[in-house]
Amino acid sequence: MEASALKKVRNKLVTPLGIPPPSSRSFARPGGIGKKRDYTPVHWSRYFTSSEKVIVNEDGDSFQVYRRGSSGPLLVLLHGGGFSALSWALFAECIEGLISCQVLAIDMRGHGDSKTHNDENLSAETQAEDVVSVVKHVFGSDPPPIVLIGHSMGGAIAVHATATEQLPTIAGLIVIDVVEGTAMEALASMQSFLRSRPKHFHSLEQAIEWSVRSGQIRNGDSARVSMPGQLTSDVTGQCATSEVSTTATPTVSSPGGFTPQAVTSMKHGECINEEDEQEKTETPPAFPTEPTFSPPSVKDKTGYRWRIDLMKTEHQWPGWFHGLSATFLAIPVAKLLLLAGIDRLDKELTIGQMQGEFRRQTAISKVSHSIIESQNHESAKYSRSASHLMLKHFCWKPRQTDENQHLT
Repeated sequence: MEASALKKVRNKLVTPLGIPPPSSRSFARPGGIGKKRDYTPVHWSRYFTSSEKVIVNEDGDSFQVYRRGSSGPLLVLLHGGGFSALSWALFAECIEGLISCQVLAIDMRGHGDSKTHNDENLSAETQAEDVVSVVKHVFGSDPPPIVLIGHSMGGAIAVHATATEQLPTIAGLIVIDVVEGTAMEALASMQSFLRSRPKHFHSLEQAIEWSVRSGQIRNGDSARVSMPGQLTSDVTGQCATSEVSTTATPTVSSPGGFTPQAVTSMKHGECINEEDEQEKTETPPAFPTEPTFSPPSVKDKTGYRWRIDLMKTEHQWPGWFHGLSATFLAIPVAKLLLLAGIDRLDKELTIGQMQGEFRRQTAISKVSHSIIESQNHESAKYSRSASHLMLKHFCWKPRQTDENQHLT
C-alpha cells in the first residue's frame, strides 16, 4: 500500500514541463487486443493551412509557426516543455471549426524547427520576449484581438508574455494544466522522470508507437502529427518534421475557405460551461513494472533522438512558475484556468476564484496532463470551453454548424 501511494504521488507531480507520467496501460495494445494501429507520421498540412519561418532579429533567430484560419481574432498557442507547436494540431482543427478565428501555433525556443543562437536559454523572460517578437513580426504593430493559450510550461510563458504589456490587443488568457504550487513541488522529480524516457528510436513509427503505448500521448492521431516535431534525425541533425511526406496526407480545408499555402520565410523587419462544483477525485495510474516494449540502444546512430535536452535547462525551471499565481491574477483581461485533475489552488488563486477574477474548469473524467492531445472528445471539450469564454466576453462569431449551436 505504501509503495502504491508513493507511485500515485509521483504520477501527480511529474508534469510541470508538459510531459505526462507513464500510465499503467503503457505497454498494452491500444484499442483492444489484436487491433492493429497505424503509427505512420502525418504531415502538418493535414491540420494547418500554412507554415512559416519567422526571423525576429539580425542574429537570424527564427521561429517556426503554423497557421490556420485567415481572419478574425487571433489565438496564439504555446506548447509545453519538450513538445512542439504540432501538439496543438487537433485542438487547432477543433476550435477553428467552432468559432471564426485565426490560429498561430509557435515552436518555442529550442523546440521543433525553431533555431536561435542560444536554444538552451529557456528563461521565462526570454521566452516571453520571443512570443511578443513573433506576433509583432507576423501581424505588425497592430495585431487583431489576441487570446494567449498556453499548456504547462507554455501556460506559464503565456502569463509572463501577457504581463509584459507589449501586446496591447491581448483580450484573453487561457492557462492549461499548470498551477504554481503543484509545479514547484514537482521540479525535484523531473530529472529522474526525463532519464526514464527512451533516448533513441530506430524510426518515426517506433517513436509514435512508444508515445501512444507509454501514455505520453493518449491519442494516436495527435501522436502521428506531433511526435516528429519532438525529434531530430541522427543523419541530418534536423527536426524530423522535414522527413514526413505529404504523400497521401489530405490537406486541411478551413471552414472559412482558406486554402493551404506553401512554407514561407518572413525576414526580420517584415511584417464553457461553468465548472461543476461537485469535483470528482482522479486516481492517477501507476508506473508499469514489466514493460514489454524495449527501445533501441542509444548507441544506434541511424535513428532519432529528442529535439531538446531539457535536463540542461533545469536551473531555469523555477523561474517559469515562481510568483505565477499573483501575476496571473493581476492581469486585467478575461482569464480561464483549465485543469486535467483536481489540483489544489493556493490561497491567492482560491481567493481570486471566489471573487470571480477568473474562471476555472476541471476535467471530471480521467485525462492525461497532455489535455490538448487527449482523446478526441476531451480535446473537443476543452476547445468548447475556450470557445465559450471567447463568445461570452468578446462576442466572437461562432461557426454556424450543428456541432456548436449550443455555444450560442
